[in-house]
Amino acid sequence: MKKRGLCVILSAVLAAASMTGCSAKAAAPAADLNAMGVDEILAEAKKEGRVDSVGMPDTWANWIGTWQDIKSDYGLEHTDTDMSSAEEISLFESEKKNATKDIGDVGQAFGPIAEEKGITLKYKTSYWDSIPDWAKDGDGDWIIGYYGTMTMMTNKKLVAEAPKSFEDLLNGDYKVAVGDVTAANQAQFAVLAAAIAMGGDEGNIQPGLDYFRQIAEQGRLDLGEFSMARIEKGEVGVAFLWDYNALGYRDQFVENNPDADFEINIPSEGSIQSGYCTILNAYSQRPHAAAMAREFILSDKGQINLAKGYAKPVRDVELPAEIKEKMLPDEQYENSRMVNDQAAWDKTTKEIGTLWQENVVAYAK
Repeated sequence: MKKRGLCVILSAVLAAASMTGCSAKAAAPAADLNAMGVDEILAEAKKEGRVDSVGMPDTWANWIGTWQDIKSDYGLEHTDTDMSSAEEISLFESEKKNATKDIGDVGQAFGPIAEEKGITLKYKTSYWDSIPDWAKDGDGDWIIGYYGTMTMMTNKKLVAEAPKSFEDLLNGDYKVAVGDVTAANQAQFAVLAAAIAMGGDEGNIQPGLDYFRQIAEQGRLDLGEFSMARIEKGEVGVAFLWDYNALGYRDQFVENNPDADFEINIPSEGSIQSGYCTILNAYSQRPHAAAMAREFILSDKGQINLAKGYAKPVRDVELPAEIKEKMLPDEQYENSRMVNDQAAWDKTTKEIGTLWQENVVAYAK
């Protein structure tokens, strides 16, 4: 399972930004990509010959299809090292001019952090005008490529009646896995989804904490490693996952075992949506190859590739019928929304790990 999230508490990242941001911003950019045409960038990218990423593994949002097409279309070789969002930013900053990686994919809140720390390379892509304003910064330091919605993935071999709401989940008798809220972006959004469903919001997650405290007090909160292997083996009844992860994992589980039976539902009371954005390493030794990777990701073909991995494309592209048919029904998304108050959520993420430990884990049986 992809390592996603803070991995170091967000406050530490922000503190580091305040101490190192000025020196990082003083570094000269590797290339003025926004002043170049796509053909010109591609010619330079082919000379560079490869693009190495972090946090963009094959099993997440069909990145495997993206990298295969980038190789066939542009001739670029590729490797990925799986990392959390915070680890990606830390790597770019620590390696600086000795950079080994060219592009990363980080949670929506981390794009501005990477920009503030001066480790991003600006590139808008030729699709700039069709990218929503909320999904990009002004110069192309970060661009959201896709987004997901928080779901509950149920193992029907363990749970006869899959929960369709938070209320259903609370009344069950099976183990519930959220993940490491102190470290993982996906897990933190699961808490936010519960908070919204229970009347809270980005600045008030107490209703979500109270909700999961009840699960903990029932002895049903799974505190083991949050991994695809454990979900597949049947060690938890319900796991909170982004929709594209849940749907993709279900495919893999059924491929491995035709008798596997997993059902995926978006909590009917409400849920949260969030995106992931590419950041190009300001210190990259292959800046043009990194730019072409982003160019492809935002293209129609790249957006459809992500949709094949069940991610929602950020651009309004026409999806093939066979892809639409495999998605969750549109009506399940009716009560889901994006983050309304990013500043409040950024503040909350500085404290959420401690609050989770004090308000939820401390009551686990």
